[in-house]
Amino acid sequence: MSLSMDPSVDKPRLAVIFGGRSSEHGVSCLTAREVLAVIDRDKYDVQPIGITREGNWVSETAEWPDLEPGTLPSVRDDFPAFTWEGLHDFDAAFPLLHGPWGEDGTIQGLLEMANVRYVGAGVLASAVGMDKPFTKTVFSAGGLPQIPYVTVQPWQWKSQQDRVIARIKALGLPVFVKPARAGSSSGVMMVESWDELDGAIAKAQDFDPKVVVEAAAKNKRELECAVMQQPDGTPIASVVGEITVAEESNHEFYDFEAKYLDGTSVNIVPADISTTLSDRIRTYSVQAFEAIGAEGLARVDFFDTSDGLIINEINTMPGFTPFSMFPLLWEASGVPYPELVDRLIQLALRRDTGLR
Repeated sequence: MSLSMDPSVDKPRLAVIFGGRSSEHGVSCLTAREVLAVIDRDKYDVQPIGITREGNWVSETAEWPDLEPGTLPSVRDDFPAFTWEGLHDFDAAFPLLHGPWGEDGTIQGLLEMANVRYVGAGVLASAVGMDKPFTKTVFSAGGLPQIPYVTVQPWQWKSQQDRVIARIKALGLPVFVKPARAGSSSGVMMVESWDELDGAIAKAQDFDPKVVVEAAAKNKRELECAVMQQPDGTPIASVVGEITVAEESNHEFYDFEAKYLDGTSVNIVPADISTTLSDRIRTYSVQAFEAIGAEGLARVDFFDTSDGLIINEINTMPGFTPFSMFPLLWEASGVPYPELVDRLIQLALRRDTGLR
C-alpha cells in the first residue's frame, strides 16, 4: 500500500533536495524555488535540503532575495549541516538536481541505499539519460532516429588525436561539441571551422573529460515533448512545443545564456506543426522513455530537419522554472503546475523501494 493511501500517515515527510556540485547549481535552485512555492503544506511536511557547490548538505530555508537580472540563486553554506543519515526520516524525496552528482544516478543510488522513495528515474535510467553517448546507444537499439556523432574519450584525445579528428571531420562542418554528461547546454560550442575544434573540445572538457561531437542538423526546428507516468505506470506524452531564439538576440543556438539569463529564448506551446508530426513525436517520446527505463517524468528533445525527424536527447529531471518547457507543456495539456508537482510526488509515494 502506498504511503499516500495509508490512513496512519496523515502528512508524509518530503525532502526537497536542490543545488549540487554541477554547473547547473543555479538552475536547480530556480527549480526548487518554484516547486517549493506550490507544494501543499497542509498535505506534506516539507524540508528543503540544499547541497552547496562544494558538496556540503545543509537544512536550507530556500528563501532567496530578489535576483538581479542575469543572475541565478545559490545554496548558502551558513545553514545547519544536514547528514545523509537524516534521509531515513523522510517518506519520499524530490531530488531537483540537474547534471552530474544529481541527475546522473548518484543521488538516486544514495536514496536507494537509504530505502527512501523518490521522484524520477532510478539509478540506471538516470545514468543512461545523463550520458549522451550511452543514451544514443540505447536509442539506436530501440530504432529511434539519430544524428551522426563521435564520442571522444579523454585518453583517445591524448593518445589518438589524429584518428579522432579524422572521424570528426567525416561528420562535415558545422559540428556541435558537447560535454558528454552535462545539461542546460553547458559547455556546448558550435564549430564552423576546423581551427576551432581544439578550443571547443577544451571548453567541453572543462565540464566533462568525455566529449561528444555531433553533426549539425540541417534547417532544424527544436521540438520538445514531456512524458509522465500515470498511477498504473503507463507513460503518456504531452502536447509538443517548439523552442526558438529571438531574432534580435546574438545567440547562434539555444545555449545556457539564452535559456536562463537573458530571456532571449521563446517557447511556443503548442508547436505549430502537423498532427502527423506531433503524433510521431509523442510516440517516439514514450518509446524513448521506455527504452532507458525511465520513471516518473522526462522531457524528450527532437530536431525536425530537412533530412527528417531526429531524436536529440532525453532529460530525466527537467527544469521546473517559470520558463521551463516541461511544466509549460503539461499546462497546455491540462495539468496546471501545482497539480503536476503533486502528481509526481504521489507517484513517488506509490512506488516500491528496492528493485522494481
